[in-house]
Amino acid sequence: MAAATKKKSKKTVQAGVAYIQASFNNTIITICDTEGNTLVQGSPRVVGFSGSKRSTAFAATKAAIDAAQKAIKKYGLREVKVYLAGPGSGRNAAVKGLDSAGLNITLLADRTPLPHNGCRPRKAPRN
Repeated sequence: MAAATKKKSKKTVQAGVAYIQASFNNTIITICDTEGNTLVQGSPRVVGFSGSKRSTAFAATKAAIDAAQKAIKKYGLREVKVYLAGPGSGRNAAVKGLDSAGLNITLLADRTPLPHNGCRPRKAPRN
């Protein structure tokens, strides 16, 4: 006989971490729990933007709102720590989107990688 399958209980997460990777061409929002397990991901492509429109601040806002609403609805998320990375135009817009979706932002940190005089720059062109 078939074994009785256990119904999966709904996971509730009060606090989480949101990582925003803002490149020049796209903005990726990942919302995780405190252990680092991914709950929800979002990008302007998921919301319906394509091509050069994905790199805009408006697209980043819409993507962040969409990801935050999914996390709130599915996991009951209330507050997030936000870590930003990258030089893109969607940095501040994505944070604004998370805030307007109803998430309480407890920490805002910039994790953009900066070289400590790393690679040698390319030679200057001749005139």
